[in-house]
Amino acid sequence: MTALLEFKQKLKGLYAQYEIYLLPLLKFILAAVYFTWINTNMGYMKALDSMFVVLILALICCILPSGMMIFTGFALMVGHSYALGIEVAAFMLVLILFMLILFLRFSSGRNLVLIFAPLAFGFDLPALLPVGCGLLSSAVSALPAAGGVIIYYFVRFIRVQSQVLMGSDLDMMGKITLLADGLMKNGEMWLNVIAFVVVVLVVNLIRTRMMDYAWRIAIVAGGVLYIVIMLAGSMSFGVEVSMVSLIIYTVVAVLIGIILEFFVFGGDYTRTERLEYEDDEYYYYVKAVPKALVATSERSIKKINGETDREERRVSEKTADYTAPLFQKETKSENRSAKRKPVQEEASVVEKADIDDIDFEKKLEESLKDL
Repeated sequence: MTALLEFKQKLKGLYAQYEIYLLPLLKFILAAVYFTWINTNMGYMKALDSMFVVLILALICCILPSGMMIFTGFALMVGHSYALGIEVAAFMLVLILFMLILFLRFSSGRNLVLIFAPLAFGFDLPALLPVGCGLLSSAVSALPAAGGVIIYYFVRFIRVQSQVLMGSDLDMMGKITLLADGLMKNGEMWLNVIAFVVVVLVVNLIRTRMMDYAWRIAIVAGGVLYIVIMLAGSMSFGVEVSMVSLIIYTVVAVLIGIILEFFVFGGDYTRTERLEYEDDEYYYYVKAVPKALVATSERSIKKINGETDREERRVSEKTADYTAPLFQKETKSENRSAKRKPVQEEASVVEKADIDDIDFEKKLEESLKDL
């Protein structure tokens, strides 16, 4: 557990350090995957069905606000629908405007969920989206989640009926009627819309309660509720649902949700504190849940090379600093000796001169006379 906490802290520190580079990169990857999904499931207009176009649009979206990614995806859908017929493009445009006007404008800060909904179905993990929205967002995210479900099933319906829509057997009203019936009479789509909205609301409701382990309880409850709604709806609407795959993919979604809870929340409920205090107007009851953290020590390694130290020592021994006090004393002593030298030389000259003036013969005769 300690190793996981250290990995979590290092990962958060790395993201905080390089956020200015990682955020555009993540937006680029998301936009590229989303636009590739649109081209893979539609791809009727050859000019738009190109990886070069996808990369250029993803590059533009990574430096612009996230809402640009949504509108670019809508433009691609309308363009591919126009290749099937102007009626299909008009119906797609009306459907998009209907969603924007009625409920997407109330969740402007969370409309990125609309992009994740088709991708969740594409990766066979539909239960992951409502559980994740309930954990990381508010209850309002149920609106774009429902819109993403409608977009996914309508795109899939167009792909199934593409040959009929491109043919000349149906007139304009016939194509519009076909599209309207495919949207309104799609029981599987409405079942998933209901499941997504209910799971998002329930998960968000449990997650915001003050009970211990609320996040994990919300994740498990969301997965179980999704399975129950899908099974009950399949019997009520007559929709065929594979029970084995539904349970397996929902369990995988729950496990991913628990991993998400560890990295995003990670509360340590064993150290929970409850505080009570008051002021002149209110009583306050506070529950404080500390985050699970571990103290990490920064290690700095200094490499010591013995050969280099010996070379530096030799150089320092050979180099003399003439500003040192030792050398200043020597200089002073040299000056003193230089001053004494002329005096000594003068004394020796005087002594030498006195010795030359002595008459040794006369001194010898005087000493003999005394004898």
